[in-house]
Amino acid sequence: MKVALLLSGGVDSSVALHLLKEQGHEVTAFYLKIWLEDELSFLGHCPWEDDLKYARAVCQAAEVDLEIISLQRQYHEQVVHWALDELRQGRTPSPDILCNRRVKFGVFLEKLKQHHGDTFDKVASGHYARLRHRDGAWQLLKGVDPVKDQTYFLFRLDQQQLARCLFPLGDYPKSEIRQLAQRFHLPNQQRKDSQGICFLGKIRFDDFVASYLGEEPGEIRDVESGRRLGRHRGLWFHTIGQRKGLGLAGGPWYVVRKERASNTVLVAHGDSLLKHRQDSFHLEEVHWIDQPPDLVATPGTYPLQARIRHSPVAPAAAVHGDPHGGLEVHLSEPDAGIADGQSAVIYDGDLCLGGGTIASRWTPDAAERPGC
Repeated sequence: MKVALLLSGGVDSSVALHLLKEQGHEVTAFYLKIWLEDELSFLGHCPWEDDLKYARAVCQAAEVDLEIISLQRQYHEQVVHWALDELRQGRTPSPDILCNRRVKFGVFLEKLKQHHGDTFDKVASGHYARLRHRDGAWQLLKGVDPVKDQTYFLFRLDQQQLARCLFPLGDYPKSEIRQLAQRFHLPNQQRKDSQGICFLGKIRFDDFVASYLGEEPGEIRDVESGRRLGRHRGLWFHTIGQRKGLGLAGGPWYVVRKERASNTVLVAHGDSLLKHRQDSFHLEEVHWIDQPPDLVATPGTYPLQARIRHSPVAPAAAVHGDPHGGLEVHLSEPDAGIADGQSAVIYDGDLCLGGGTIASRWTPDAAERPGC
């Protein structure tokens, strides 16, 4: 097959390139420029030049063509604007999920069609995930490495997108990928994995947000006593469950609520955090990868699992539909980090079913608590 590989300059996608070549595929690599280096260069070093240098070196050694495609404008319009609007509303967005849906497997596929027609049979990436075709539909499965599994970031892909995808790393643990990088003599074999939001690189998230939204200082208060503990720079710098970066003495302190009307961040001490965990929430903007699953469950049972963040932990969950196309999700174990705007992804074992956006943290007595 002729395969278009999304090459980032990191170890994972570079190993994916060599695996595809070993399997006999004809590979062309594509480096997508989505960095906001021009307008954010004053905030610090943006590593796109390093990425591109490594991508070129990998392709040269492998004798693979490399094309560079700039999608900065599309990324800004379709991901960054949305993320900033979510933050402005006090929500916690997941930009990388939208990037995969709209840019890497969205706009890029359109560009590929425009410039190369039907030349490429598949589009590959270095994501840790697996695909299976069953009963006429594509299924998205967790990668075998539970820590590296990236289906959380891919759950919004649809059937047409998955039909074009290849994920060569899904059957490998990360430790083996590092070994393969050495066997392939990759020039970037010692390079560390990237962390954080894909388009920011080494730019601090708070600096990025401040450059667009500025600061709107307010009070930090103890949710138990109402006592003023300190000041914050803006609600958009904080999320539910956050511990670091509060600058409060006598901790540990955790963010448990944000109140837009009063511009207040409410925190709980670690000693009382258990009381502020949530075990249920509502999902909107629901997306199923295939047909909606059977959500009928015996009361008190939790036949599915739900992730509310990129983590190997997926607590058991009961999921029920509502008349408006949303979902009510009930976790077997409460969590202190459920925030409006986060994505929650639903699983049945290794099978990623789909998910949605957390619209409200909900418990049966929520209406009785002021500020909820």
